[in-house]
Amino acid sequence: MISIIGGKYKRSKLQVPLKNVRPTSAIKRSAIFSVLESYALKESFNLYNNQCFIDIFAGSGSLGLEAISRGARFSYFFENNSEVVKVLKKNCNKICKEKNYEIILDDIFYSNFSNINIPISAIFLDPPYKINPFQKILNNIKNSIKLNVNTKIVLESHKNTRIELPLDYKIFNEKIFGKTKIVFLKLNKC
Repeated sequence: MISIIGGKYKRSKLQVPLKNVRPTSAIKRSAIFSVLESYALKESFNLYNNQCFIDIFAGSGSLGLEAISRGARFSYFFENNSEVVKVLKKNCNKICKEKNYEIILDDIFYSNFSNINIPISAIFLDPPYKINPFQKILNNIKNSIKLNVNTKIVLESHKNTRIELPLDYKIFNEKIFGKTKIVFLKLNKC
């Protein structure tokens, strides 16, 4: 089990599927939200109020649920493993008392994100380390979702993964934790 580390549901336990999931540790989640919150403060926008988060390759849902706990209006969870979705649904029902989430059992490579119509604060993209889908998914996001100047994208990969970025994205921060690399992106223009 892992726990929510901040906000209204701090210390709430989350189940972790036994297979096919590598949950983002508390240390990494703390760093991710610290960077996002610092950037929001610096740029004078509210990261959570009336905002939506998207958790792609959601697994246990720890990133999207962390955002809900900290005050986000809504989180979308994309997961394509039906066994993992069973655990994800339990975690969402525990944290999201107001049905402020949607789980989408979909192949993210072909999703058109058609049901997303809330302003997006951040998108978390944390695939299995053995694959490198970033360029394809980032292009799909850029072409399918209405992003704004404040939307941030957080990529988690193995530290040796070479990430090819589409032209419209720019790295504004990067952190290394052991074998993990976390890359923070923003749009060059909207």
